[in-house]
Amino acid sequence: MTQEQAGAAPEVQVIYSADSIARRLEELAAEIAARKLERLLVVAVLKGSFVFAADLIRALYRSGLEPEVDFLTLSSYRKSRTSSGKVEILRDLDLGVEGRNVLLVDDVLDSGRTLVFAKDLISARGADSILTCVLIDKKVPRAVNVAADFSAFEGNDEFVVGYGMDVAHRYRELPFVGRMTKE
Repeated sequence: MTQEQAGAAPEVQVIYSADSIARRLEELAAEIAARKLERLLVVAVLKGSFVFAADLIRALYRSGLEPEVDFLTLSSYRKSRTSSGKVEILRDLDLGVEGRNVLLVDDVLDSGRTLVFAKDLISARGADSILTCVLIDKKVPRAVNVAADFSAFEGNDEFVVGYGMDVAHRYRELPFVGRMTKE
């Protein structure tokens, strides 16, 4: 079977299939639900995490949680594959975080700058607790000292697309996580 027959774009090789992602998200939701977080607010860091966050929120519901949801758009990449090192707020939260348990959801943890920026921002606004959940925790040297509280998968330094993640606004629609096989 070719990648196209399997649903893959011809220049993208599947790393994590849609089925393996779905199974892992159910496990992840159970791990998060075991923390018994009251007044849970899930904050999805856009844009890359939107598919992951949506599927995780539904899995959290199936695990007995009823979180509120908000979105924060941050960027350190723009159209590049490498971080600029400077995080910008492109869209701020609508809901208050004061006195809340917040679960920050992001697509990839690599340099750590975006996650630390978001944690610091939410902490400064008075959240009771802040936990982090990433789809892929890249086991690479970080620019800042941060670790994910929850992660679906571990990864290496390769650039990934699909399942909401893109390169220059392409490939977000893919139902799997993949690596580019040609430029």
